[in-house]
Amino acid sequence: MAETVGVSTAYINMLENNQRSLSVKVLMSLADAYGVDWRDLIQDGSDRLLADLSSAIQDPLFATSEPDIQELRLAVDHAPSLVESFIHLYRNHSNVLERLMEAGELSPESVMADTPEATVHDFFRSHSNYFNQLEKYAETVRAEDPCEPDDIYYQLKTRLRERHKITVTTVPIEDMKGTLRIYERDTSTIKLSEALDFPNRTFQLAHMLGWIECNEQIVALTSGISTNNDNNTKEKVHTGIVRCQVELANYFAAAYLMPYTQFKRAAESLAYDIDRLSKTFSVSFEQACHRLTTLQRKGDKGIPFFFIRADRAGNVTKRFNASSITIAEYGGACPVWDLHVAFDNPGTILPQFVELPDKKRFFTINRTAERPAYSRDSQAKRQVLSLGCELKYAKKLGYTHSYNQKDEQLYGKIGINCRICPRQSCAQRAHNPLVIELSVDPSRRGDTRLES
Repeated sequence: MAETVGVSTAYINMLENNQRSLSVKVLMSLADAYGVDWRDLIQDGSDRLLADLSSAIQDPLFATSEPDIQELRLAVDHAPSLVESFIHLYRNHSNVLERLMEAGELSPESVMADTPEATVHDFFRSHSNYFNQLEKYAETVRAEDPCEPDDIYYQLKTRLRERHKITVTTVPIEDMKGTLRIYERDTSTIKLSEALDFPNRTFQLAHMLGWIECNEQIVALTSGISTNNDNNTKEKVHTGIVRCQVELANYFAAAYLMPYTQFKRAAESLAYDIDRLSKTFSVSFEQACHRLTTLQRKGDKGIPFFFIRADRAGNVTKRFNASSITIAEYGGACPVWDLHVAFDNPGTILPQFVELPDKKRFFTINRTAERPAYSRDSQAKRQVLSLGCELKYAKKLGYTHSYNQKDEQLYGKIGINCRICPRQSCAQRAHNPLVIELSVDPSRRGDTRLES
């Protein structure tokens, strides 16, 4: 090509990488050599696209990471379809934001501020669900007082009493005023509700030990969470930071009760049998599931799991993610997912292979988890847990060994959220999707009232 056009190969390479502009002389040479109309080469709408992108990027939303004109030009040249999609998304975002502000006295900052739940999820995902400082300290503490899992509760009470002068007491439910744990600093007392079973009492004490002994590390880890000048947003950010700190203390508790190396080795030898793992380490099923998502130590990684907990209405009450799946924060989980069927089979593990609209496949196990019951009114307060991983890791799990993964009928076609799911002719559709137009024909009745 360089010989034909009459330039060097280096010049052609720079043209391909947008490091040189196309001169009139080279443009004419290309048109003559390859029999194309030069107008077709330059009338591609890139100037309009660049102008629209430059205008969108001026929004204060992007103030902390505004790209320069060269980066914008490269984006337009190399990924015009992506730029078009970005501009379309930005315009929809602006329209929604404007309507929300018209509906009430809301500032853009308060509308766009992350929820505390999103702050926790994004913070843990940015660290790949792994915090080496807390892991190492938890290992050190366990090594100082080695004992069997059944004796950890006693060891924790002893350490809190001898090192921190803190007394642990179990209190009748009526005296706890609707709480499960209270730490009274003025009396140096930790009160645990009788509603807690043994694994959860132990976990609460391990949490408090982490909160007390690792407080400096926890505060340092959360110091990088951004703040905002808007008062409402500042309150949300503060709440989000505190929530992150609480979850880091929970992380320490899990690392203390289920030491990294021993837990990972046991998980692999038991083919990730979670019931067996919970019995081996004297923890709850939920605690074992959550711990599996944190096995992301460099050079010694476990399976990258995702974990969610949801209530009967589909509201996600906890989510941690070390995998590539996107977990919806709002709107309920897909009803095609056996996450919901688990409520009809309490205490039973339901394995399921699923496929997302982008063709990515995952394996999940779903099971109910009982909440603390302390009266007749609090019975059957179940939530459901789902633990999953990408299909390529599924063969390591004993739950998959009886399935023929080549059977296409095996995979449930699910979505992330009904409002953004592009699947058509879905009998479980509850909302019009934002991403596609559903066809409506008065002469036909589709699987749902939303589509013909």
